[in-house]
Amino acid sequence: MRRSRKGKAVVLTAEEIIEFAAEKGLKKAAQEVDVVTTGTFGPMCSSGAYFNVGHTKPRIKLGGGKTYLNDIPVYVGLAAVDFFLGATAMPEDDPRNKIFPGKFSYGGAYVIEELVAGKDVVLTATAYGTDCYPRKTLETYISLKDMNEASLFNIRNAYQNYNVAVNLSDKVIYTYMGVLQPKMGNANYCSAGQLSPLLNDPLYKTVGVGSRIFLGGGVGYVVGTGTQHNPGVKRTEGGVPKMPAGTLSVTGDLKMMSPNWLRGTSFTGYGVTLTVGIGVPIPILDEEILRYTTVKDEEIWTQVVDYSEAYPQCIPGSWER
Repeated sequence: MRRSRKGKAVVLTAEEIIEFAAEKGLKKAAQEVDVVTTGTFGPMCSSGAYFNVGHTKPRIKLGGGKTYLNDIPVYVGLAAVDFFLGATAMPEDDPRNKIFPGKFSYGGAYVIEELVAGKDVVLTATAYGTDCYPRKTLETYISLKDMNEASLFNIRNAYQNYNVAVNLSDKVIYTYMGVLQPKMGNANYCSAGQLSPLLNDPLYKTVGVGSRIFLGGGVGYVVGTGTQHNPGVKRTEGGVPKMPAGTLSVTGDLKMMSPNWLRGTSFTGYGVTLTVGIGVPIPILDEEILRYTTVKDEEIWTQVVDYSEAYPQCIPGSWER
């Protein structure tokens, strides 16, 4: 890593390192390469953003009332003008909230994308009023540049492997893994495979609290393990988990991000999610770490799950019509 400190690091992608290590051998490759870059770009529902929108004149206390961005409800149980917008939040009264198959769903993820793209959104709020915060209503346009702070904060991203989703029932079902055709007519798997960050560092030798990463087109940081983090699963000899395992919680300055890497996404018959770009550099500290970064797609195994049975709430035709 001495070369890295001098600004002369040798950096290869997770794809390039496979051929390089095969040609040079693990020992020599570990001596010559300083960093392997990994990345993923996929739907990550457990995402959202914190905002501080600044004080109005007269002041308003959003907490205890109701606040919306483009008719999408936000969580205001914080301070006077702080709130959290979840990626999967949807309009309370919009008929799209019934998510009929074939209908486009609009929600928090699209608001995040629009804000990052520099667009204005409509902020509406009602409050009960206090001596120090007397204002009771607010309706205005607002953009990222108007806000004091805007931080992407995702509590579960970059899943380390995941299910292959299938449907063995005799009807179509609509899931967060996409539309699943009857009688195993398709199989959906969401992973960057050999490029995926936590599959290149399966035992978390280098990725941890404070790791600086690429997040949504800007700079982000690993806050810690994400929700549903489950490292104690069965693994291959190379450390690859055979089912959903580790996750990351990440954060970054939303004002520095790009709509190219934060995209609102509508899943037919399910709802809304945020497609997030994450890149994690793996420092090559020794031969063992280098070996993990040479993982190939054909070495990645996972479980096949029948979503018509494993998710019994996914009863075909169960949504309101």
